[in-house]
Amino acid sequence: MTNAKPVLIVMIEDDEGHARLIEKNIRRAGVNNEIIPFTNGTDALAYLFGADGSGAVSSGRHLLILLDLNLPDMGGVDILEKIKANAHTKRSPVVVLTTTDDSREIQRCYDLGANVYITKPVNYDGFANAIRQLGLFFSVMQVPETP
Repeated sequence: MTNAKPVLIVMIEDDEGHARLIEKNIRRAGVNNEIIPFTNGTDALAYLFGADGSGAVSSGRHLLILLDLNLPDMGGVDILEKIKANAHTKRSPVVVLTTTDDSREIQRCYDLGANVYITKPVNYDGFANAIRQLGLFFSVMQVPETP
């Protein structure tokens, strides 16, 4: 069995107050994984897909992506679509965190492969629970190594 790599939490959230609250609640849930924050989609996608845009840079990473849908430079749904369409990132769980509770938008996110959809302001106990369950999921999940 290979040594499990720690899961990196990629947080794409442009509101600093929300980002701090999310981080605080992740920590409160007992999750100590590294959080890599981005305030826009452009920088986040550059991190996820690398300079060449292929996504190969993420092939060895175990990622959990926290995604706000309302970003200054692009829509979160577009980012979700790109993440799930890329061979290297499509298995990464995505938690959508947004102020939008439009049922069509929620359905669209799930159709595109979002794992959890949480509306802000979130019920932080529920959020902490979801993160904790994902944490448990990660601690037991064997991510297949790519050849």
